[in-house]
Amino acid sequence: MNEFKQAKEDYNAIPIPEKLNGVVQAAIQQGKRNSRRRYLKQSFAAIAACFAVLFGVLNLSPTAAAVAADIPILNGLFKILTIQDFQQKENGIDYRVSVPEIKAAGPLAQQINAAIQEKVNNHLEKAKQDWADYQEAFLATGGTQAELAEREMDVIVDYEIKSQTDSSVSFVVSLAECWVAANEERYYYNLDLEKNQPITLETLLGENWVQICNESIQRDIAASVDETGFSYFFPPDAGGFTTVDANTSFYIRADGVPVVAFAKYEIAAGAAGIPEFPITVE
Repeated sequence: MNEFKQAKEDYNAIPIPEKLNGVVQAAIQQGKRNSRRRYLKQSFAAIAACFAVLFGVLNLSPTAAAVAADIPILNGLFKILTIQDFQQKENGIDYRVSVPEIKAAGPLAQQINAAIQEKVNNHLEKAKQDWADYQEAFLATGGTQAELAEREMDVIVDYEIKSQTDSSVSFVVSLAECWVAANEERYYYNLDLEKNQPITLETLLGENWVQICNESIQRDIAASVDETGFSYFFPPDAGGFTTVDANTSFYIRADGVPVVAFAKYEIAAGAAGIPEFPITVE
């Protein structure tokens, strides 16, 4: 017991580097994206091991430190890592960027990683051009440099793990511009890394998946109509929901239920937000 007490006192006496708090905060912020990372609350020995890792990270470059501080989400056939994670302001644009990468064997992971990186690159380039176009139009219509200096544009890249198993994962990548108006695009990925193939609604629901989805979505839309007959959802003949197809976006909840998602304004008024429909069978 005395040896343990002495070891604990020696451990507590270790000086904490000035940069450690920033590294810890980065890891905490990344941990917020998935509550299942809370398993880190373990024994005293595990905490000491975590500090040992963080001390090593401090010797890396800032970019490498941001990546190394990321905690793998999965320990099965693959891992999801944050390969870009930064916040910075530049030329009136406030960037908040977190880009995921799948670490797994097989071509599927490489294909998805390349597709995500291409979308992110295009998003960042488009945001710069949109901001430049806005600045030019603002000044051309009577705005002043002083007024323009008070304005900025938020450019966001983020992702969220919706569900995971040892061999599969469902996650969403969000790309957004927020300035005069908010503009967001979401990309949904449902992957079976063991079979090296995407998971589809047909995979989950069987050959009658279209009918199952349509009936479930139509029930939810009907239930949204209030006592006056009002609904945010458009009628089918005015751009409203008609049917799902192979390109319909969805994610998989932790309980295995697929959730079909539509873009804002796609089938409903903007006040409805991003419509999501858990698919249930009656």
